[in-house]
Amino acid sequence: MTTARRLARPHRDDVRIAAAGLLGGVVLWALGIQGGPPLFGLPSDLTLLSLTAMAGAELLRRVAPTVALVIAVPALGLDVTVGTLVATLVMFTDVVYASVLYGSPAAARRIPVLCVLATVLSMILSVALLRDAQALLLGVAVGVCTVGPAWTGVIIRDHRDAARAARLQAEQTALLAEMDRRQAVASERARMARELHDMVANHLSAIAIHATAAQTVDDAAATRQALGVIRENSVQGLAEMRRLIGLLRDAGATAEPAATPTLAGLDALVAQARTNGTSSGLTFVLDDARTPGPALAAPVELAAYRIVQESLTNALKHAAPGEVTVRLARAPKGPLTVRVTSPFGDRPGPRAPGSGAGLVGMSERVTLLDGTFEAGPVSGPDGKVWQVRATLPVREEGTS
Repeated sequence: MTTARRLARPHRDDVRIAAAGLLGGVVLWALGIQGGPPLFGLPSDLTLLSLTAMAGAELLRRVAPTVALVIAVPALGLDVTVGTLVATLVMFTDVVYASVLYGSPAAARRIPVLCVLATVLSMILSVALLRDAQALLLGVAVGVCTVGPAWTGVIIRDHRDAARAARLQAEQTALLAEMDRRQAVASERARMARELHDMVANHLSAIAIHATAAQTVDDAAATRQALGVIRENSVQGLAEMRRLIGLLRDAGATAEPAATPTLAGLDALVAQARTNGTSSGLTFVLDDARTPGPALAAPVELAAYRIVQESLTNALKHAAPGEVTVRLARAPKGPLTVRVTSPFGDRPGPRAPGSGAGLVGMSERVTLLDGTFEAGPVSGPDGKVWQVRATLPVREEGTS
């Protein structure tokens, strides 16, 4: 049904070509302008039949090029034997050209070869039958009418296919670029979300805990201490928030870049946690068991620092009174192991609510470095503890 619909609706340009060829051929026939007398005693009126058939082939040149060529070949043979109209010959060359340009890939490969074979064969037969060197002109004429249009169609088809391939490649490149852009935007948003959580959540958690303590404890000294901790964390949190906003606004080349946290700052981080955790009955211990060696790559140091920072924040929020231990370990040329343990159980007094975003952020950081991460309650020598453990593959700075 689809083929029949296509055959019933030739392209409008093909209709114009067929009409112009048919009209021109009728005018030439009426004026008696033909290539020669009819052969084998055939009536010259058959010229109009071959002309009509060739015009019909022109209607199918685009929608069914192979069918058009099958119709055009016998129509040309009839035209040659009954007088030869130039219009019929011109339309035949166009059908050959169209059969290569619009036909199947197999037809585009075979038709030029068949045209060359037909040209060579016509030369051989004309010389053998007429025994005259001028008979070679017949083969040249066949070549002009077949080989020329066929190879013209091949050249134009190759250019068309190359242009189409280039266009598709450009579209694919644009699509991949858009996908990369979206992925980069999503990754940057996730990174900024982790940075915002890691930098600010620690201070806000301490503020929430000490504000609740100041409201519930009827002790002027404890209240003043809580308010001092609240002020300190408010100032630090505000400074870090301003620094992050500066990064988001891209203040420009005149702005000083913010220093990236490293493991050298863990002492200060643990000291701050001790100050914030005094009212909760928490103590904090840093055990750095790494072997001396070159500095680690910046992404590894930043990830380890943020994991410790988030683990201390969670301990301030949720841990029962007791000791919180931060331990770093690394064998020579081995991965960096970060482990933070805190007492697990019900804690008295105020607690800050949690959303679980911290564990997700830590897991994402470790995944980006192809490491392993686990967090949950485990059994320890002094009972059940909450353990955060991350293993980070490392590559020392300066190595390739």
